[in-house]
Amino acid sequence: MTYSYLPRIAFTTLALAVLAACTSTPPAPPAPSIDGVAAVTAVRAAGGAASTELDVQPIRDPQVDDLREDAERLEKAGQYAQAIEALDQALQLNPDDPALLQERAEAALLVKDLAGAERYAKLGIERGSKVGPLCRRHWETIAQVRQVRPVPVEVPGETVADARRERDACTVAAPARF
Repeated sequence: MTYSYLPRIAFTTLALAVLAACTSTPPAPPAPSIDGVAAVTAVRAAGGAASTELDVQPIRDPQVDDLREDAERLEKAGQYAQAIEALDQALQLNPDDPALLQERAEAALLVKDLAGAERYAKLGIERGSKVGPLCRRHWETIAQVRQVRPVPVEVPGETVADARRERDACTVAAPARF
């Protein structure tokens, strides 16, 4: 019995292994690149209130306010993870506060958590007023996320322009006073 086919099988297997090693997998899409500080600056600028604009402010919980102040101090110190922890504690106390949800969305932007930023901003929209500075901050957060989303969105209503249009619709003049 001869084994003349064994060298062919060995050669074929070796050739296939070499070819497999030569092929490359397609490169992963680049990670989204966002300047978190610049994005948050743009969001907060969009939320500037004019003196002639309707601006509804909810009553604040003192315990939540303490946590908010801690988060603000930590953010200014560049300790974003600790700021997020303080905001998460505040959200446990008051999960429906749209301003708190927006602050958490902005903290997510600072650490480049785009999905989190959009999720918190959308929750803020659902639970808050559909007008005023806070509404504009929600929509500008979404616009900032959509600008750097790694895959273009093909769904109607999900573009940067759509978010900016919604942001602009949040501005409502205050009622005339006599």
